[in-house]
Amino acid sequence: MEQKTNGIHYIELSNNFIRFDAVSQLTNVFFDDSNKQIFAVRSGGATGVVVKGPVEDTVITFCMSDRGGAIRSIKFSPDNKILAVQRKENAVELVCFQGEQPLLQDIITHQVKTLIYGFVWVHNRELALISNTGVEIFQIVPEKRQVRSVKALSISIKWFAWCCDANIALLCTSEGNTLIPVIIKQKVITKLPKVDLGHPGREVLESKVTLGRVYGVLAVLILQANSSSGMMEVEVHLLNGPGLAPRKCHVLRLSLMGLFAINTVDNLIVVHHQATGTSLLFDIALSGEVINDVTYHSPITPGRSIKPFGLKLPSLSPDGQILQCELYSTNWVLFQPNIVIDAKLGCMWYLNLAIEPLCHLISDRIRLTEFLLQRCSGKQMLLKVVQQLIDEQYKGTLLPVLETIFDKINKIYASWVQLTLQNQTAQPSNVKTTSTKHAAPPIVLIEQSDMVQVLQTIAERPYTESVLMLYLQSLNKYNIAAQEELSKMIISELIRNRSFDTLRRLVSYSMLQESKSVACFLLAHSDVNSAISQVAIDMLGKIQAHEIIIEVMLGQGKVIDALRLAKNSLGLEKVPARKFLEAAHKTEDDLIFHSVYRFFQMRNVRMYETTAFPKAEQCTEFIQHFNNTFPADSTIKTPIS
Repeated sequence: MEQKTNGIHYIELSNNFIRFDAVSQLTNVFFDDSNKQIFAVRSGGATGVVVKGPVEDTVITFCMSDRGGAIRSIKFSPDNKILAVQRKENAVELVCFQGEQPLLQDIITHQVKTLIYGFVWVHNRELALISNTGVEIFQIVPEKRQVRSVKALSISIKWFAWCCDANIALLCTSEGNTLIPVIIKQKVITKLPKVDLGHPGREVLESKVTLGRVYGVLAVLILQANSSSGMMEVEVHLLNGPGLAPRKCHVLRLSLMGLFAINTVDNLIVVHHQATGTSLLFDIALSGEVINDVTYHSPITPGRSIKPFGLKLPSLSPDGQILQCELYSTNWVLFQPNIVIDAKLGCMWYLNLAIEPLCHLISDRIRLTEFLLQRCSGKQMLLKVVQQLIDEQYKGTLLPVLETIFDKINKIYASWVQLTLQNQTAQPSNVKTTSTKHAAPPIVLIEQSDMVQVLQTIAERPYTESVLMLYLQSLNKYNIAAQEELSKMIISELIRNRSFDTLRRLVSYSMLQESKSVACFLLAHSDVNSAISQVAIDMLGKIQAHEIIIEVMLGQGKVIDALRLAKNSLGLEKVPARKFLEAAHKTEDDLIFHSVYRFFQMRNVRMYETTAFPKAEQCTEFIQHFNNTFPADSTIKTPIS
């Protein structure tokens, strides 16, 4: 993966962007981060409202009367059946829709005696108003043109921030400047412990706070200057569990000053710096410097610009005109988790992570592995990294690095295997349940079948055995059984290198799959060395595949050993006389044939009280051979005890 890194961009604007009417004297633009809808409102709605999102081809167009006062906020209910519009500081208008058209004659105006900071929909018919005196959930009853209060929390509020992914509002109280997370759901308001800011009375500005979800946990991101260096940094307070106060767990060192904005993309915290036109990536799952139980992180790689984006403009020419968008524009407004809106240009993008270019910038392959294991699209890139590590150009020089990478991959693999087994055994198969919760798989899960495809590319190279043994040892370390395909690959490589002692030890310690299929695979190579045959028999013995062992022994002419095993494992009555007499005859050893024949004569005496063979066993030719070869014994009717 060595290449020049000039011009590499690891953050890019999505190609599936949304165009809308740009901001002008007649047009105002609003964004609803819950529904991911962008509203272009012309003349207060009188000359049209165009709603787009979350994708370009989802469009709602309608007109509504300008009821006086500029629109401050506008949002649809989750089902797009009711439109909430705030024009005044103490009132919200509720407009019901029939299809995609408003019922303007049935507008409900809900007025309160407080200063409304904003509102959020928590259900198709429930709206939460957040004001200077607290949070209140109202139920809308369109049929009766009523708005009913269903839940309220009284608290003096200075400002709030909203995380739609977690249904959590962060309230900044007027008294003490404390930050209090509040869960707001249908008919429920749950106050959580306040954010531990470290210093009582510390003031936090609304513009410095971002709410997001990182690795499934709510994160309160606070931008502030370092007290000693003056450089900016981001405090990451995590809501670690029920009843626990959000605690400062991480600090992101920006080593820059100026204006910043924050997004979260694929569990990465992306900090944009306007002055340098760069974006810094942070992964709180990676290790960092730990000071007083707080982990301090540096950027994963030096900051780079978002990939340049060309916007095709309407044109009469076939090729069209391409407008190079201004990156990090002062007209940009960012929303969580990964939305960028340029209101003046009239364009909305989703920020995407470009995994492959980023891999060229992380030279430490172990750290790159840790990084890729946490990325949604990291699996194929990680397999590519492993592929390049085991490629011939590296040979054995990076085996310690490869060993660590295998361990990190298999640690996750082992946890998933264990969890899957627990889920399978937790619920009896004969018990039916209406709802079964299945654990979500890891972000990146690399199974043996994935690794086998990679390892097959280095078959029959000088170092292949070393790499295969490293991977097998890693699996064994985490109590993961080797599967059939991997076992056969290892066997082939050991036989090719004539490493028969290693093969014997692996089978002895049950490090390869113990199955009839693998044992037969060993037997198919027994012509290379006699030790392979014995290894196969040892494996068959472990799984008690006595029938196959007997066949192998008979094929090798070990008739007496096979007969002894058959007697002990199958029982005297189930030992087929013809098969063993035929095998003894093929050895052309009269002593072996005599011993086997006399064995079955004694068996006949015990079972049938005569030395004669039952006709069903079809042993006539062997009786004749015995009589011809041993005439002195042929007259004996009963065995001599």
